[in-house]
Amino acid sequence: MTDTPNDPSRRDLLKGAAMAGAGLALGLPNSAQAASGPMPLTPIALPQPERAAATMVGVPFEKRDVVRVAIVGTGLRGRSVLHELLGVDNVKITAICDTVPEKLDLAVKQMREAGHTYEPARFTGDDRAYERLVQRDDIDLVYTATPWQWHVPIVLAAMRAGKHAATEVPAAYTIEDCWKIVDTSERTRRHCIMMENCSYGYNELLVLNMVRAGAFGELKHGGAAYNHDLREILFENRDEGLWRRAHHTLRNANLYPTHGLGPVAAMMNINRGDKLDYLVSMSTPEMGLTKWRADHEPKDSPTWAEKYVTGDLSVSLIKTAQGRTIRLEHDVSSPRPYSRINSVQGTKGIFEDYPARIYIEGDGEAHRWMPIDGYKAKYEHALWKQLGDKARAGGHGGMDYVMAYRLIQTIREGLTPDMDVYDAAAWSAPGPLSEISVAKGSMPIQFPDFTRGNWSGARAML
Repeated sequence: MTDTPNDPSRRDLLKGAAMAGAGLALGLPNSAQAASGPMPLTPIALPQPERAAATMVGVPFEKRDVVRVAIVGTGLRGRSVLHELLGVDNVKITAICDTVPEKLDLAVKQMREAGHTYEPARFTGDDRAYERLVQRDDIDLVYTATPWQWHVPIVLAAMRAGKHAATEVPAAYTIEDCWKIVDTSERTRRHCIMMENCSYGYNELLVLNMVRAGAFGELKHGGAAYNHDLREILFENRDEGLWRRAHHTLRNANLYPTHGLGPVAAMMNINRGDKLDYLVSMSTPEMGLTKWRADHEPKDSPTWAEKYVTGDLSVSLIKTAQGRTIRLEHDVSSPRPYSRINSVQGTKGIFEDYPARIYIEGDGEAHRWMPIDGYKAKYEHALWKQLGDKARAGGHGGMDYVMAYRLIQTIREGLTPDMDVYDAAAWSAPGPLSEISVAKGSMPIQFPDFTRGNWSGARAML
């Protein structure tokens, strides 16, 4: 991969943290102050650029009868996204892009099997083929399903070429890149949406309805995670194994915060009446990947040259502007069942997932959980009611189809997106912020206000 100024090289991946680290002494008491007595730790604030264009809060899409989509990255996730989009009416896949031509062949075969007989434009041959794709005039939305480090270069190119952009998670890898997508969206008047599929899960949307109906009272705490044993996948010689393990050699941080945080952020109206204020983070030692390598990799494997630095379990506590708290976890290196925690607690009750259970004071037996099934008839979300079995046939328990359907619906009907560029930046930010906090002994680190003051107005999500 060439090392041009826009290439997401190792240097660029680490640059945001290094820049932030230059000012980490701010707010720390000196020795004389410490001797005079305890002082509160002021969260460290990172530099915040001035707004250069109008906000994108509340800006709707232009109505379109047919939504023309280009997909960059047609590997496993890209073809999964393609499958869902092919099941939504009034979608045309006009262009596809991948560095591996055979993956483009698989995508075209998939389209033909779904009854789409036209031929999309193909782009391949080098890492920057997407730059040619975004110049076409038959694209409304560019969807990227590439390795993480390419998300920002691709969405920036799309928006600068006048296209809306959608990206798999996380949207950005550094705070600097979070600001790049925000500022570029505002300047170009194009949306940049992080496609957080877990926000469209059945339980997540049902509980969101319960929160809005006041079933849990006033919310005060949430639990969010991506705890998923990926050790075998990380060491595969194909697909995600070709790139994802490398991130464990670069950062001691929460590498993948959005699957758990997105749904809880919706329930707490983050950027819609509340905001993420600051976090403190810590990590366990790294043990899991090193042990897996010792147990499974031959001694001549090139993986023995790698040094893993990401702690097996990353734990962050987030404080919001309204005083709520969120516990955020990431662990893909330990033997454990899958969990996103997916919990909210209020003044009247609590929901916790994995397994899904609810306790509401005065409803059922005191001090005993109730199954979620008893709340489905009253609180099932309209999208799941409408889409029914078609949704349930989609990927990841149906949330992938609901996400794809809703994206196209918002564009066709000229609605504002459910999740905008400010959500993409805020939900991605715990990655780099947790790295800084861990490096500084769990110092509190301020979240940038990517909305630049537009977070307090009430507006709907989903």
